[in-house]
Amino acid sequence: MLGKVPIVALAAATMFFSVKAPALAQPEALVAGIDVELVIDLDGGAVRIAKDPRNNDLYYLKRNGEIFRLAEADEPVFSSDDHGVSLATGMAIGPNGTFYVVGNATTDTDYNVATIVRGEPDPGSGSTAWSVLARTERYPLGHSSFDHRFNGIVVSPDGRHVYVNSGSRTDHGEVQSAGGVFPDMREVPLTAAVFRLPAEGQDIVLPNDRGQLVSGGYLYAEGVRNTFDLAFAANGDLFGTENGPSRDMSEELNWLREGRHYGFPWKMGGQNNPQRYGSYDPDADLLLNPAYRAVQSGLYHNDPGFPKKPVPAFTKPVVNKGPDADKYRDKSTGEIKDASDLGKKIKTFTAHRSPLGLVFDIDRRMKWPFKGHAFMLSHQAEAGDGKSAGTLFGDPSGDMIQLKLRKNAKTGRYTTRAYRIAGGFTKPVDAEIVGSVIYVLEYAWPGQGQSIWKVSFPAAR
Repeated sequence: MLGKVPIVALAAATMFFSVKAPALAQPEALVAGIDVELVIDLDGGAVRIAKDPRNNDLYYLKRNGEIFRLAEADEPVFSSDDHGVSLATGMAIGPNGTFYVVGNATTDTDYNVATIVRGEPDPGSGSTAWSVLARTERYPLGHSSFDHRFNGIVVSPDGRHVYVNSGSRTDHGEVQSAGGVFPDMREVPLTAAVFRLPAEGQDIVLPNDRGQLVSGGYLYAEGVRNTFDLAFAANGDLFGTENGPSRDMSEELNWLREGRHYGFPWKMGGQNNPQRYGSYDPDADLLLNPAYRAVQSGLYHNDPGFPKKPVPAFTKPVVNKGPDADKYRDKSTGEIKDASDLGKKIKTFTAHRSPLGLVFDIDRRMKWPFKGHAFMLSHQAEAGDGKSAGTLFGDPSGDMIQLKLRKNAKTGRYTTRAYRIAGGFTKPVDAEIVGSVIYVLEYAWPGQGQSIWKVSFPAAR
C-alpha cells in the first residue's frame, strides 16, 4: 500500500498529458561517496522501472500499459494495443529479454481479473510476440482503498519461473462486503499471496480455490498483506517488502519460501492482530492511527467472527537491528521509541514507511561499504501535522535504505542493519540497479510530473 492507498486505486483515468513538469524535489546523498543526479522528468503515471539484462537498457511502465525505453522516452515501444493490459501494475524482464507485465481489470462491477502477459523478442526480426501467460478467475473486490490486487513480479535468475504478488482485499482481515454484495467476505484464495508460474506457460487459469492452487503448484507463499516488490539475492533467496496496515504495526521484509505462511492477517510486523481476540477494545488501543481511513471508518472493532489461525506457526519477518528505519510505538504508553537506541529489534521497519524498490548488488559492482548489499526505497514521507497520512514517527522516510543482511549459519534466519543513505525523494515507487548505479522512479498522478534519478556509488575495479 502506497501511502495507505493501493496504487491500482490511485487513478482510474487513462488520459496522459504531454507537458513534462519539472522535478518536484532535489534528493540528496546522506553519506559520503555517493551522488544523486536527475535523469529525466516525466509527465506522471509511470509505476515500474526494469532493465533488459542482455544490454542493461532501462524501460519504464505507465499504468495505462505504455512501456518506454528510457533512452528514447518520446514514444512508447509497447502499449495496451500490443499486450492487452490497460491497467498495469507490474513489470519484469527475464534474462533472455522477455517482458512480463501484470494488469488488473474490474469485471461484472464487483470482481477483479488479473492478467500476466509475456512479450518474447524475436532476435531475427526485432519484433516482440505478446501472449497471455496466466489469468485469474474473477474474484470479489471489496470496493475499498484496500483492494491491492495483483502487482509485483520478478523473474527467477534462471528464467524458468515468475513470481507474482497479489495483495490483500482488506486492511487487516476485517469483513469487506462491497456494500453487502459479499456478506462476511474477508480474504479469498487469490488474495494476500505470492504465486509461482512457469515462465513459458500459456493461458494458465488461476482458480479462486486454495486446494487447486496448491495442487497446480501455483501457490508459493501466503499470509502476505501486500508484497509490492520482490527481488532475488545473489544466493538465490527471494525477498519481498511488505506494506503494513493502518494500525501502527511494523512494515516487513520477508525471506519468501515455498509453502510458508507469513501471518497476515493474524500477525503483522511481528505483532498479533488484536482484532482476532474477542476481548478487543479499540477505544483502548494506543496503536490506532487516526490519520488513516480504516481507523476513521471503524474497521478496527470487536470482531467475534474473526477466523481462527490456519497454521501452527507463522514464518517471522527479517529482524532490523537499526540504526535507522526502526522506530515503533509502545503499545502500553503510546510513546514513539527507537528500537536500536534501546537495544531492541523490530520486524522490520518503522510503521507506514511503505517499503518498495528492493534491489541487490548481485554482481558486487560497488566498492565497500556498499558492495554486495541490498537497497530499498520508502515511498511514504513523514507528515508533520499529525493528521495527514505519513509515518508520524519522527522518521523522515521518502528515502533509500542500505540493508546489510546477514544469514545466521545456525538458525538459518536473516537479520539486517538499516542505514539511510539518500533522502528527499518524492514518493519513490520503484528502483533498478545497473552496475554501481541505482535508478529511482518517483510516482505522481498523470499530468503532475515525476522524475527518475540515479544514485551513483563508487565502482569496484
